[in-house]
Amino acid sequence: MMDELQRSIYVDRFRVAFHTLKGTTFQDWFVRLAGYAFGPDFEEVRPYGPHGDLKCDGRRISTGSVFQCYAPDAMKEAALIAKVEEDFHGARVHWATSMQEWVFVHNDGRGLPPNAVQQLDMLRKTHNPLQIATWSEPELFSLAMGLDLPSLQALFGPAASIAIVDRLVMSDLVPIIEALQRQEPNPSDPPLTPPSAEKLEKNALSEETGLFLRIGRRKSALVDTFFRKSPRPDLGERIAEAFRLRYAELKAFDLPADTIFKHLQDYAGFNGEPKRQGAALAILTYFFDSCDIFEDPIAVGAS
Repeated sequence: MMDELQRSIYVDRFRVAFHTLKGTTFQDWFVRLAGYAFGPDFEEVRPYGPHGDLKCDGRRISTGSVFQCYAPDAMKEAALIAKVEEDFHGARVHWATSMQEWVFVHNDGRGLPPNAVQQLDMLRKTHNPLQIATWSEPELFSLAMGLDLPSLQALFGPAASIAIVDRLVMSDLVPIIEALQRQEPNPSDPPLTPPSAEKLEKNALSEETGLFLRIGRRKSALVDTFFRKSPRPDLGERIAEAFRLRYAELKAFDLPADTIFKHLQDYAGFNGEPKRQGAALAILTYFFDSCDIFEDPIAVGAS
């Protein structure tokens, strides 16, 4: 069974995949997701020969659904409308005997522009009773989070559980601490820049981030013991200062608090096998609580 920490990790990985994958990479990811969600009821259709994929990236047999993906680097209305016209009418020709629903899967979580929505409405009226639907972040999120744990592991990789965090011992912290000691500035990291004149309103952290912190605190005492027993008394403070600097760099960009937390997770080494993820979470939580990174949201009614 999946616990709440694993679920939060998979929620985060879904969002990263949805918002970063483009083009055929997004299409391949959707096909894998649909395959795990629908099992043998879903058939991938791959391009072959001069006719390509016949305007179908995959289909669901029981519902007669034909799926077509579109995930450009930037959504442009004219190109989008042309894509819908070409793919819909192409699918109608090639899959006429089996298609009962056409599903346009796209990567713009903000929704489609109005002229494209009107175009889809016109197609619905013209080709009734054929069903026409659009799937984006909400539909794909529902599909992903309905998967069982083995399917999520196959799609997104392993994730630390609460039980793994609870079983952490001192030696599990060593690889993360050593990596943080060796951390050199990353050329791809945002450089220090002065804050903008107008700061974004202070954001509270989301429930998912709050959950990460609550579970990480289960091992904060272990991290504290590690630094108190270290032969280098300044080790904890040196790493704390590195976190402060990284936080300042990110905050200067007026990034939302959850985005900053995600960058700090990456900085702490929240990747690899589950035990390493658990150790990184415990260490990040320790420094979240013990050094001046992030600010508590202002309580309602506070002056």
